[in-house]
Amino acid sequence: MKGKYSYCFNSILFLLFVIYFRPFTTQDILFMEDNLNCIYKVINFIEKNYDQQISVKDLEEVSNYSYRNIQRIFKYSCGETIGAFQQRLKVENAYKRILYTQESLTSIGVEVGFSTIASFSKAFKQHFGISPKEAKLSKQQLLCEPDLIPVASDILLEPEIVYLKPIQVYYQSIQTYYNNEEIELLWDNFMRNDFLSSDAEYFGIIADEPLIKTEINCRYDACSTTQVQNKKLPSKPILGGRYARFIHSGTYETIDDTYTKIYSRWIFNSGLEFSHTPIIEKYERYADEMNDQEEQLTYILLPLK
Repeated sequence: MKGKYSYCFNSILFLLFVIYFRPFTTQDILFMEDNLNCIYKVINFIEKNYDQQISVKDLEEVSNYSYRNIQRIFKYSCGETIGAFQQRLKVENAYKRILYTQESLTSIGVEVGFSTIASFSKAFKQHFGISPKEAKLSKQQLLCEPDLIPVASDILLEPEIVYLKPIQVYYQSIQTYYNNEEIELLWDNFMRNDFLSSDAEYFGIIADEPLIKTEINCRYDACSTTQVQNKKLPSKPILGGRYARFIHSGTYETIDDTYTKIYSRWIFNSGLEFSHTPIIEKYERYADEMNDQEEQLTYILLPLK
């Protein structure tokens, strides 16, 4: 049970779609533009401060969103995480200095925000495929990515606002990336347990780390409402409160498309306040009991204040 991240919509195609097919009213478009301004504020802030340590508090103050939400809004609107964007600005500005100045590589690395020459060299090579030293010797024009343009989804989902009572779950956890195959492996192992009841309900809890990283790092909990016979799993209460409940139909391979619609459109229009508690996925109809993947059904539960 997992999701895989996909690329964001191409901004030019999106604008053409709006102009020619007009899926939104003028008021809708203006409202989305106002809300996209918060993403532009974050982009501008990072562009001005890419060489500094940017804190979670900084991002929350600039965007007026919690760290969990701004990380996900940025990811699904812009196609890369905040951490990846900042890292890209560091290495791209470093290579400009390599091309056009006589500064040493150590000085350049420090100026663009790296603490050591080793971390600078590693990040530079990961991005461009060659080391800073090789770039300095060759003076070749390395490929620089275009400016970041946030894009809103063209589809507005309509969740159901529900109140869910707290329940006790039994779980196994991993620290990973949400698009990581380790989550699928976790569920494979989890479902091998001998659960005491055949009526168990299954949940996935996505607890994002409050750190600015190049990937969305998270603790992921695979949960069941039933304890197992062969060993004793840890337990904790979940839910309890208001949630915006979205429906994702079909395979987990495409669940990222639903998250894109949530975080690059619906969240701008909702007018709701979001809680800092984790996102929860409820696997209403899941792979182990469905022969046809298209019949799978997942509830995505966004916590509200």
